[in-house]
Parts: sequence; structure tokens; C-alpha cells
Amino acid sequence: MARSRDAVSRDALAGAPAVGAPVLSDYLELLARLGQDFAASLDVTRTLELALERIAGHLDAEAASLFLLEREDAELVCHACVGPVDIKGLRIAADQGIVGRAVSANASQIVRDVRLDPDFASVVDDDTGFTTRSILCAPMSVKDRRVGAIELVNKRSGDGLFSEEDRHVLQSLASSAALAIINARLTGQLIEQERLRRELELAAEIQRSLLPPRRAADFPVCGVNRPARSVSGDFYDIFPLPDGRICFNVGDVSGKGMNAALLMMKTASLYRCLGKSIDDPGPLLARINEELCETGTRGMFVTLVGGVYDPATDSVRFANAGHEPPLLQHPGGSYTAFPAEAPPLGIALDLVGADGYPVTQCRLDGGCLAVFSDGITEWQREDGAMLGARGLKSMLRELYGLAPVERLAALFARLDPGEAELHDDMTMLLVQRSRARVTGSAAGPDDAGGTDEPVLVVRVPARVGSLRLVRRLVREAARACGCGSECVRDIVLAVDEACQNVVRHAYGEHASGDMLVQMRRDGQRLVIDLVDFAPPVDIARIRPRPLEELRPGGLGTHFMNACMDACEFRTPPPGAGNRLWMVKTIR
Repeated sequence: MARSRDAVSRDALAGAPAVGAPVLSDYLELLARLGQDFAASLDVTRTLELALERIAGHLDAEAASLFLLEREDAELVCHACVGPVDIKGLRIAADQGIVGRAVSANASQIVRDVRLDPDFASVVDDDTGFTTRSILCAPMSVKDRRVGAIELVNKRSGDGLFSEEDRHVLQSLASSAALAIINARLTGQLIEQERLRRELELAAEIQRSLLPPRRAADFPVCGVNRPARSVSGDFYDIFPLPDGRICFNVGDVSGKGMNAALLMMKTASLYRCLGKSIDDPGPLLARINEELCETGTRGMFVTLVGGVYDPATDSVRFANAGHEPPLLQHPGGSYTAFPAEAPPLGIALDLVGADGYPVTQCRLDGGCLAVFSDGITEWQREDGAMLGARGLKSMLRELYGLAPVERLAALFARLDPGEAELHDDMTMLLVQRSRARVTGSAAGPDDAGGTDEPVLVVRVPARVGSLRLVRRLVREAARACGCGSECVRDIVLAVDEACQNVVRHAYGEHASGDMLVQMRRDGQRLVIDLVDFAPPVDIARIRPRPLEELRPGGLGTHFMNACMDACEFRTPPPGAGNRLWMVKTIR
């Protein structure tokens, strides 16, 4: 004979022999109420207390308590209790007593006579005068994830003992409570993560507001900051003084995260505020050091180079507080480094002399001063080796022909990690008097002759990540030459197509290398040379692709000829692989 639907449901829910329909109905109603309480409440502690009252009442227990695991699951702490004795806050070891046994074994425990159980701890009875006779305890867990236990004491009705049916009911209710607690904790974590995310966004926005505004391309001091995370411990600043000199700094805060970001903002604000009235870098850094030491930085410190550039004399005065040595690149290609002669800011007052931080003065004489954070020199190559001072000098030497703004852009394009994350914040600042750009030897003479006026020289890694920089620089150079919007668009599209072909086809499976983009103005024409250093291609095999097969990144000579007035491969300079020569009339 088939079993009734109620009996099947009852057995599945309780895991026990069939009981009367009213008992099942009461149990289902209690389960529904508990679910509603946990779903609607924002106060988990109060909801647990209410749930414990309902459970104790349903199973007719004289007292009840709810324990949660804390301190990396080493302790059980009572968070709610019902009955004549208040044990809220009671702490026991996670494996102590009957409740600890239930949690450790992840199994319900029925003790009909506590006097016969060796794990029963009578300390509460001894202290309060309460008499414990029997205990029913169920772990609160979801699969193997345990959060605590519910313990019931002394059944009031019947023979005063808890039954197997009680055990199954309590286990089901405890599992429901465990799921609610886990969900509440996850919700709390999500809320906290969202709060931290918003705080980080606000901190990042404030940090960005502290960075100096973009200035004209010929401004003699320029910088770039690229944070490894949403907020940065690096900073730099540039601001003019009333007498025409330019104040600048580059700093790096020890540590990461919000604490470093806050100290960074404090130091940057102090420098900008005090730097307008204290124009000597030595006393200025000493004053900032006093402020940081006075307010306390909890073991954190700031390395910083602060200085003043005088365009009239092409000279710089700066002080170095424990920062990376600035590099002065001389026009001939040699370098002079200036190591720190004093400790970082915020460590101690007595480490700085009475005259403040030592000041270095030097003339640029057409050279360039580079100030940078250790995120630059500690940048890792593909083989894991760090760039180091030697590698940075080599990069700066290769890019020397560019204007400072373009030079920084090209350098950071080479340091672009692509899909990977930066290991550290990277900041660099260049100080250099505005001068005409120097063309590279790879350009070669313009076959048509003319004025050969250079407008852009940029050498970047032949990677997809460099294309955005090239497009921007080409667009700005074409606009500066007086090209209209359609003319600028055609030039940018043609150069972008050519560069994509270099990245995808010229280098292909070969080791990565660079590509050199040069633009020269010849009267009313723009002459563009794209040179790569990949293996030479067979020009005779390059044919226009049928128009129906054209696609982005493979538009070929059809597209470039349509955009430009002339487009052809020419003999590359010595040491190069291929050279594409293009001409566009300025309209």
C-alpha cells in the first residue's frame, strides 16, 4: 500500500519515524518563520535570540543556548541564551564539553543523564545553582562548513528526556540557522567590500586631483604617475613660483594600500602649501619632516626629491631625502647620479642637521634631469631581471631625440606590463629646457628634397599596447602642422594600419622588437617613415588584397594608398629591417 504524501514529506524533513500531522505542521510553520526572520532582519544577533526562543519553545526545553565559533575556530562563544540562567558571553574551547563534541564530530548529541557523560562540565551548574539533567545539542553546519551549535537543556514534558525525533528536528533547524548565519556574514562582507571600494575610489579621485595639470608641450618640467593599484603611494607635483622658477617633487611612501595613500596625500599637500613660501628645498624638506615626525606615521616614512628649476639659468637646486638618485643626462650621452645624503622624511628629527637637508645645485646646460621612484628601476623584464639604473639609462639614451612629454610617453609604453599587474607604483619627472627635436639617423634623407622639418620622432615596442600612443602622437603632430579633421583622420588610419602590419606580420613569431615612427614636414607635405627592425620582408611578394577580402588589421596597400597621396616600401637604413614611406598633402 502506498505511503501518504504527508508521511513521505515528514520522513524526508525529519529523518525520523512518522509523527502526527499537527507536529509536522508546527515544525513547517516554525521553519518558515525562522526563514522569514533571517531574511527580513538586519540585526543578526537579535534574530538569533528570537530563533533560539522559538526553537526552545517548539521542543519544550527548559533552557537553550547558541554558540558560535570564533578566533579562527578555536573557541565557542555563547551569543544567545534562553532560560533562568544567562550565560551569554561564555567562552569555551572548541573541543570542550558536549557542545564542543557536537561541533568537532559535526553530529548531534543526546545525553539523557549528564552525570554519566565524562564531557559534561558542571561549572555553570556549580556557579548558578541550576541543575542540568539532559542535553540535546546539534551542530550548526552546512556540509563541512561549521559555524557553531545549538544546545537545549532539560525537556519539560513527558519523561523529561529528548527523543530521536527531537534530535532530527533540532538538526534541521540548526542547519537552517547555519545557512542564515553564513548568508548574513557573506552579505556583511560584500557590504564591507563595497564600502572599501568606494573609499578607495574616493581616495584615488583625491589623489588624481593632487597631481599637477597638463601643461603645454614646451613646458620644461613634466611627469607621469602610474599606480599599481587604484591608489598610489607615489606622487609628484609641479607648480610655478611668482619669480618664474618652477617648483617640483617626486615622492614615494613606504608600504601599500590606504595608509600609504593617506600619508602620500598629506605629504603632497604639505609640500604644495609650504613650498609657496619656503623656496629653498633644504629647509622645506626639514619643515615637512618636522610635521610628519610630530603627527606620527606609525613606522611609515616618505622618500622624496624636492627641487626648484630656474629657466633663466637652466639650473636646478634640489634636496634628496632617502630617494632614488636623480640622473642628469648630459647632451653627449653621459650621466651624473646624485645619491641621497639624508634619510627619508618622517623617521626622526635628530637625523637632520640644523641647516636642513643638504642641497645639490647643478646646471643642465641643455641636458635633462630625470627624477623617478624605485618602481621604475625595479620594473621586471620578461626574463625576470630588473631594469635597474643601467637599463633606465639605456632607455633614456635611446629616446633622447624626443621632446620630454613624448619621451615619457614612449618610456612608459615600453614599461607597459600588458595584461599583467604592475609590481609597484611608477613615477618619473623630467626637467629639460624646451629645444628642437633631434631626428634619428634611421630617418634618412627625404628623396624629394625640401626643408626636412621634423615634427615627430617616436620609437616604441612593436606591441599592440603601443598603438594607442602612436595614434595619439600622430594625431597631435598632424593637427600641429595645420591638417584638417579629415586629413588627420586619414593619416592616423594609415599609420595605424601600417603599425598593425609591423606588429602582426613583420615580427610575427620572431622575437619582439621596436618600431620607429618619424614625421617630417616638407612644405605643404607630411612625410612619414615607419621603420622596423624585424627580418626584411620580400617586397616583391606584397600584393594588394582583393577588396572583398579586406578586414580590420589586414587592409593592406589598398587602404593605405586610399588614405595617403603616396605609399611605398623603400630601402631601410643600416641596421633596420623594413621601411615604409608615405606622403600626405596638408589640407
